[in-house]
Amino acid sequence: MRRRRGFVQIAILHLLKEESMHGYRIMRELEERAGGFYSASAGTVYPALQELLEQEMIALEPASDKKAYLITESGMKRLEEFVKRREGDFWSEWKARFVWRSSKEAIQLKAVTEAWEEELRKAIKQARKDPEKTGKLITFIEEMTELLKKDNEGGKQ
Repeated sequence: MRRRRGFVQIAILHLLKEESMHGYRIMRELEERAGGFYSASAGTVYPALQELLEQEMIALEPASDKKAYLITESGMKRLEEFVKRREGDFWSEWKARFVWRSSKEAIQLKAVTEAWEEELRKAIKQARKDPEKTGKLITFIEEMTELLKKDNEGGKQ
């Protein structure tokens, strides 16, 4: 599964709304605001910065000795759109996301999800050889999807 950088990009825009920063400081700020539950890597932050530059949501600060980034009008608009769709404080949600990822429950969920994905790949491989197995697998996945939908709908009320 491909990892998305969207949430990191929004976090970067939030930081740059406060003041211009260079990449290393952005990484340190992201870690600090996650309360130490997130370790920002150059492999995540710099590609996110590059995408934001390409989308013209940020720019390089012209008068800086270091490669410092600043938010553009386009970046401010994206940030405003994001804030309109969300409730609550962004940095609280940022920290909560990483606290959850470090929890026992999240670690267990990741382990069982990986086991599930492995077994599903095996079942798909077997289903390619037998049309009857394909039908059973489709039915099983549809049933599990419906159960998840019902459970998720129950959580919304």
